[in-house]
Amino acid sequence: MISPGRIGRIEAMTTQPLARRQWRVPAALVLLSAVPVVAGMVRTAELASGAEITEANARFFASPVPVLLHIAGVTLYCVVGAFQFVPGLRGRRSAWHRRAGRVLVPSGLVAALSGLWMTLFYPYGPAVGDVLTVIRVIFGSFMAVAIVLGLTAVRRRDFAAHRAWMIRAYAVAMGAGSQAVIIGGWMIVAGPPTVLANTLLMTLAWLLNLAVAERIIRGSGRAAGRAARADHLVRS
Repeated sequence: MISPGRIGRIEAMTTQPLARRQWRVPAALVLLSAVPVVAGMVRTAELASGAEITEANARFFASPVPVLLHIAGVTLYCVVGAFQFVPGLRGRRSAWHRRAGRVLVPSGLVAALSGLWMTLFYPYGPAVGDVLTVIRVIFGSFMAVAIVLGLTAVRRRDFAAHRAWMIRAYAVAMGAGSQAVIIGGWMIVAGPPTVLANTLLMTLAWLLNLAVAERIIRGSGRAAGRAARADHLVRS
């Protein structure tokens, strides 16, 4: 017979690694968002200090409000949103999850809508053409719609749909982090990308993020189905 003390030690040995592992995903997401977040902080400091106006930043000085809203929205959304992937902080009864959601919905919409405004009304930046502009509008619109669908789903207590749409929206928002990694690797190998290469690389980053999101969504759906079947067998 196993003593209660030994059972306690076994439980501690198994739960501690699980507790550590649940923080790996948010840590990786915060790290992935670090480059665009730091770039946003640099841009904010540049605008606040009245730095020299160049061809690369003239559009931001001409209309600073949209870019400042975008930086604030993206930073909040990506950093706070990363912790929604911690199982211990997530769930229908989690106060953290609900409170964070009240921050994430408006910040995500601000990020998406300000990004759309900049795409449509700012002059083109380096290596940006008409095709990339259309693609940005598509993904920015998708992000905004996904957030709204996620919000309406939770209001009708469809938690599976809520989680799926919010994961998709977050995947699009994290496109900036994936783009920094992919385009940074390209620049090391081949130098600054052309308009075509930049379009393809940025699109690839968004598609990869959405592919990962769909895999997470399907995996959680299968796990929920197995849990429901097991519960049914226990009760029957």
